[in-house]
Amino acid sequence: MRGTFMTRRWTAVAAALAVSAWLSTLDPVVMPLAAPTADPAGLVAVPAGRPVVAAPPRKIDCRRVKCVALTFDDGPTAPTSKLLTILAQRKVRATFFLVGRNVAKRPQVVRSELAGGHELANHSYTHTDLARASAARVRSELGRTQSAIKRATGVTPRLMRPPYGSTDRTVASVTRKMRLAQILWAVDPNDWRDRNRRTVERRVVAATRPGYIVLMHDIHPTTVAAVPNIIKRLAAKGYVFVTVSELFGKPLTPGKKYAKRRS
Repeated sequence: MRGTFMTRRWTAVAAALAVSAWLSTLDPVVMPLAAPTADPAGLVAVPAGRPVVAAPPRKIDCRRVKCVALTFDDGPTAPTSKLLTILAQRKVRATFFLVGRNVAKRPQVVRSELAGGHELANHSYTHTDLARASAARVRSELGRTQSAIKRATGVTPRLMRPPYGSTDRTVASVTRKMRLAQILWAVDPNDWRDRNRRTVERRVVAATRPGYIVLMHDIHPTTVAAVPNIIKRLAAKGYVFVTVSELFGKPLTPGKKYAKRRS
């Protein structure tokens, strides 16, 4: 009887070990993630429900080096993830002016933007013309976007860009009270209209000067396709790529408009 008992016991142990070995071969994506992961290009993917650890701040003196701020509007949408991989591969940081309803649809992409060292900013909730809106509508559009970004990342933006660059005294008043600086641009390649990779590349490279803010849209695949050569050609000219806040190097005045850094 004792021999039969021991045989059964060791059979049970062997079965348990076999199950354990089988579980270890399962695809890890079904297991809880303990920490952020990165793809081979360095693009950080932050698991939902975990705090986003932003990339450490940098000390860049744009009074001494040729700085340019690449900015991208209207996302996040499908092409944004490809853009983030491009920027990660080249160790370039940018500023993303986010549409609130798109943040609500793709919070994980926004979390990856923050984790990659990019700056998050407000571009209204529905991409409405704020200069044609009432003060209450302006507050709603900006407030809902602030909340969407905060929910996704824990970060509250300090910068906004009025859709179409359309602003007025009402927008200035509301943004001043909401402690948001208005960020416009010095370079516009009209990538929303002329969806040609080479055209966008040529216009950005030709128009960029030290201290300029460049407007682009990551919702267009043609714009995303232009970014590698834009970075390559501007870097060859000695440009350093910075976020908008890095470009100015100091807190910006709420309600005030900025298009470039003045020497």
